[in-house]
Amino acid sequence: MDKEAKLKVLTDLIAINSVNGNEIKVAQYLASFLNSYGIETKIDRFAENKANLIAEFGKQRNNKVFCLAGHQDTVAVNDETKWQTNPFKARVVGDKIFGRGSADMKSGLAAEVIALAELIETGWQPDGIVRFVATAGEEFGAPGAYRLAKQGVLDDVDRMIVGEPTNGQIVYAHAGTINYQVKSYGRAVHSSFPESGINAINGLVKYIDAENTLFNQDPGDETLGKVKHSITLVNGGSQINIIPDYAELSGNIRPTPSFSNEQIVDIIAEKIAQINQQTDYKLVFSVLHNFYPVKVNPQSKFVQQAEKIAAKHFSKAINLKVINGATDASVFTQRNPQIQTIILGPAAWENAHQINEFTTISSFLATCGTYQEIIKAYFE
Repeated sequence: MDKEAKLKVLTDLIAINSVNGNEIKVAQYLASFLNSYGIETKIDRFAENKANLIAEFGKQRNNKVFCLAGHQDTVAVNDETKWQTNPFKARVVGDKIFGRGSADMKSGLAAEVIALAELIETGWQPDGIVRFVATAGEEFGAPGAYRLAKQGVLDDVDRMIVGEPTNGQIVYAHAGTINYQVKSYGRAVHSSFPESGINAINGLVKYIDAENTLFNQDPGDETLGKVKHSITLVNGGSQINIIPDYAELSGNIRPTPSFSNEQIVDIIAEKIAQINQQTDYKLVFSVLHNFYPVKVNPQSKFVQQAEKIAAKHFSKAINLKVINGATDASVFTQRNPQIQTIILGPAAWENAHQINEFTTISSFLATCGTYQEIIKAYFE
């Protein structure tokens, strides 16, 4: 493929509005593109506008399976007037391509399918299988990834690249994510005699005070450090002169391999039970999202090969990094812990979710070549 053909794939994807949904149109576009190169695809539709895409090729003479993974949805455009141009019409300025999803992660998605197409163009076929999965809803609970994991689509995968934006750098570990909610139930009365009621907000305060030191026993992970935890949303009360009978909070926690999701959930549940037992408050704890940490040995052959290949295509030194963000790999490796996963893609992480989001043409093209060579190196 020439440069213009590659850029057309990316600009076409940006033009598809897949804000928190509408992945079916992205899946259909990618399937049509891959089919034109003779690559078999399956659209896994599970709601009116939601769909995953699975594609693969290979001789299947051995059990080696390499997977390229990415998500098709983007975050919202909250105020389009702050964008310099239409966020769903790619705008090229020098080396930059602007548009919603250009960084996170339609440039990575485009690079993945282009890599497969170019491998086919050269006549190359692996002895095993090269698989591509594009998920729905990664930005909002990862229902697509959970669906694919439950179906066993990743059960045989040995190596995986997730094409999130890293600007060519290699992320070999990232934290998990637990999003949770605590609901507090009290008894409403007029604020002129508060002693007759139970203030649901005060029930939340009991938990908030405890949350500051709730995870002090965390030993710290040698790679990802201490668990990050925050209370991020609080809502309660309906009128200024009424003691509230309901309030709720939401929190976010970033688990590590050394302080697991299960440990964290158990600690919160125990604290909630203690508050309920020792006070008149009634707190109810629930987990909204539960994504696991991902970690591969940075000295492994897979990571070391990827580092050398990326350095060649990006013409710069490549750093091995860790991040606290989560990806679909959190879901896939929970089901199949044997997958060695790295995060590697074009654009820069800090450009994701931003007004006037952009990727660079140079990083996009470099990523296309990087993926191809890493895949071929694995099967050699």
